Parts: sequence; structure tokens; C-alpha cells
Amino acid sequence: MSPGDGAPDPLERIAAALERLSPAPARAPDFTAADAWLWHTDPDRLAPVAEVSRVDLALLLGIDRARDTLLANTRRFARGLPANNALLWGARGMGKSSLVKAVHAAVLAEGGAVKLVELLREDLPSVGRLLALLRAAPAHRFLLFCDDLSFSHDDEHYKSLKAVLDGGIEGRPENVLFYATSNRRHLMPRDMIENERSTAITPSEAVEEKVSLSDRFGLWLGFHPCSQDEYLAMIRGYCAAYGLSIDDETLRAEAIEWQATRGSRSGRVAWQFFLDLAGRHGISLKGA
Repeated sequence: MSPGDGAPDPLERIAAALERLSPAPARAPDFTAADAWLWHTDPDRLAPVAEVSRVDLALLLGIDRARDTLLANTRRFARGLPANNALLWGARGMGKSSLVKAVHAAVLAEGGAVKLVELLREDLPSVGRLLALLRAAPAHRFLLFCDDLSFSHDDEHYKSLKAVLDGGIEGRPENVLFYATSNRRHLMPRDMIENERSTAITPSEAVEEKVSLSDRFGLWLGFHPCSQDEYLAMIRGYCAAYGLSIDDETLRAEAIEWQATRGSRSGRVAWQFFLDLAGRHGISLKGA
């Protein structure tokens, strides 16, 4: 039967099917409803976060240089001044993601109108759609945050990240800044870098595209393992902030034993010890 006999045109049927399959573009939410948002896909949407899990900036000890640099950069961005994308890299558990969230809270407390938007690493291919959504809300400024960012040798997600860092011909939206944390300075394992260099016909070009990705961050903030004194100072800081009284000799002995059983010493281990200590002393951390 021909289209002229009243049957639907095959091309029209195909077009209608494709329209049903393709998701509708995400609609911008009311950004005044929250200061922090989570980006979800399938379908695309921004979900408000009523309360962000974070610690106070004053409790992040032993990372003074990184703290001051990131805070100053974020303050400039909040005021509409030029600011750099930042890569926070280094030892695990030393407060990289905590610093991003604490700096955001500090800038909000100062009156800076900046929204925190978290993007999961596995959702990087959708970042172009997210940027379009944020670009369409020029009245707001956004910190786009990706935690634990890294790539394997066959991972193509890094290409999507260039949309944030370079922005193609459109450029990165003026109202968006990108902060990422990673255990790796070059965002990929060193053994993979060396392996690709050794097997490539042109070694200098083999990993340049991936390795140079980290060069696109204007700020590199390094986090290094803490000393025992810094570890103990972190715990004492938590005790003071939450009103937990304990003699220094007992605290020192228990804290060192705790980190010995963990086989590591970091800000995260210090916080985990403090949670155990607060629980044993009947100290509630809610509303503190």
C-alpha cells in the first residue's frame, strides 16, 4: 500500500519512533531551591541536595597551602573574576574532596552565591548536556565537582572532560568552574604511561593526549601523607570542636594504636578514630 492510500509514510513512522526513543532535553530546575545539586542521567536531571556531608574548613589541618589557594580561587570565581579549574591530587584520605565541600561552604557563608554540582566519573560522557543546562542559567555560578577522577589505558571518558576544560569552539561557560580530585597527578597509572611509551612507534606522542589532560587544569594542589604530629593534631582539633575532653597521654596512645592497626595515617583515619572515640564517650555529633 502506498502512502497516498492512507497508510502512514515509512519515514514519518521512523521519525516518530526515533523521537520516542530519544530522551527530551533536561529542563533547568529552580536553582534557588538548593546550594548543591547531583547530576543524574537516564533521564538527565539535576537533583537538589538538602544537606551536604562535609566538615568545617577550620578542622582540615595540615593542608594549609592547598586550603588557602583553593579558597582564594573560589572567592574570585564567586565575585565574577577570572579563576582556574583545579586538580586536587595525591595521598588518599588527606581531605581532597572534604576541602572542595568545605571551601564551598565557606564561600557561601561569606555571601558568595555559588552552587556545587557533583558529576560522577562514569557520567562524564553526558557533561556536554550538563554544561548546556548550566550555560542557560547565567544568573548563577556553578562549581562542577568530580571526585576520584582517573582513567585506565582504554578509557575514552577523558575526551568528554575536554569539554569542561577547553570547551571546544564555544569555550567553557563563563559561569562554570571545574574542580576534580584524584590520587594520580596525571589521571592515569604511571605503569600504563611507561608501557605505552615503550611500545609506541612515537613514544613522545603515545600518551601525550591523556597525560596532557592534567596540564589543562590551571591549579595543581598536591596532598601528601601526614606526619604523626599532624595526625594527632587533627584528632585534637576534632576533640576541641566537639567538646570531647580526654587527657593527652591517653589520646596519644589510643590514636597511635588505631593508626597502627589500620596500617596507614591520614586525615580520614584521624576522623574514623575520632568517631570511635566520640561514640565511646557518649558524644553526639548531631548539630555540633
